[in-house]
Amino acid sequence: MQAKRPNPPDWERLYEVAAGQGGYVTTRQAQEAGYSLPLLTHHVKQGRLERARRGVYRLAHYPAGEHEDLIILWLWSQQAGVFSHETALCLHHLSDALPAVHHFTLPAAWARRRLRVPRGVRLYFADVAGADLVWVGGVPVTSPLRTLVDCATSAVLPEFIHSAYRQIQQRGLAAPDELRDRLPRSFGRR
Repeated sequence: MQAKRPNPPDWERLYEVAAGQGGYVTTRQAQEAGYSLPLLTHHVKQGRLERARRGVYRLAHYPAGEHEDLIILWLWSQQAGVFSHETALCLHHLSDALPAVHHFTLPAAWARRRLRVPRGVRLYFADVAGADLVWVGGVPVTSPLRTLVDCATSAVLPEFIHSAYRQIQQRGLAAPDELRDRLPRSFGRR
C-alpha cells in the first residue's frame, strides 16, 4: 500500500481561507492547502507570508483590517474562543469601555488545558453557542445580552454595565423578558 501523497500547494485555496480571516491562516490550514512547514518558511523568506505569531501567518500583500489583533487571537484558540466581557462591550458599542486587555472566553473543557496565554489576554472558560454567539468585524463575540450577563456577574465597573443595559434597551437588542430572566436578581436596573 502506498503512502498518501500530500496535496500540492494550492495558493488559491490558501488565499480563499485567508480572505475569510482577514488575510490570516493557521499552520494547519496552510497544510490542508498543501503547504508543508518548510514551504511556509520558504514563503516567509520570500516575503509572500509573514509570521504573525506561532502557528499563524498573514498573506503579506493582503489589505490591513480593523480587528487584526483579534483575528490572530481567535486563530490562536483554534477558532474555539469568543470575545466577551469588556471586549464585547466595546465591539458592540454598548459602553465607553476601552479594555486594557482582550477578554476572551474559551470552551469550559479548555479550563483543564495548560495554555501559553498571549500577553494582554484575560481568559474565561464557559461554553458559548447558539443565540449567545454573534459575529462582529470577522470575529466571534458574545451577543449583547450574553455580554451584559457576563459583565453583571464579573468585576466590571457598574457604569459600564448600566450603560450597556440602557443601550440594549434603546436599540432593541434583547426583549424585556430576556433581560429580566437572564440578569442576576441582584442587578439593580436603572
